Amino acid sequence: MKIIGLTGSIGMGKTTTANMFKDLGCPVFDADAAVHKLYSKGGKAVALIKTVFPDVIINDAIDRKKLGEHIKADPLNLKVLESFIHPWVGQMRAEFSKQAKSDGAKAVIFDVPLLFETEGHKNVDNVVVVSASASVQKARVMAREGMTEDIFEMLLSRQMPDKDKRARADFIISTDEGLEKTREQVQSVLTQILAT
Repeated sequence: MKIIGLTGSIGMGKTTTANMFKDLGCPVFDADAAVHKLYSKGGKAVALIKTVFPDVIINDAIDRKKLGEHIKADPLNLKVLESFIHPWVGQMRAEFSKQAKSDGAKAVIFDVPLLFETEGHKNVDNVVVVSASASVQKARVMAREGMTEDIFEMLLSRQMPDKDKRARADFIISTDEGLEKTREQVQSVLTQILAT
């Protein structure tokens, strides 16, 4: 079973691209969704975060916006948070892979926004970077509800620059030219990976 790491900066079209791989029969592990699960009611992270930041717990779940304010106030909080969130996500990913393998999947997608930043690229067979021009990226992100220039800049500062991701990629999928062109690239990349 091939393990494909899918990454790309915010607004590049990574989620749409992941869904295209899914349509072609590749199970997708979404790292962001895994974190949401940890933060939601009954999630593993709730009790732990409650001991540190009790004010971020709303209806037995973690309010990501309030948590974000603590992280912005002291970036060290992010390091502490990641020190236990990342291993939990890793455990969820391992369980997902085991299930996909027993289901006979030929390839799985690890959809990880910070794949390089968290050294996750070392645990995959191929890295696919989803990319778009800076102007397309900004337009997409700024159209999101509640997005501001400050938040956009903060998110970008936490991510490796697109040009560096592209330089380290095994494959690049460009999402500038619409869904059909993106879908053609996804099919081509998957065919090449499965042929090796």
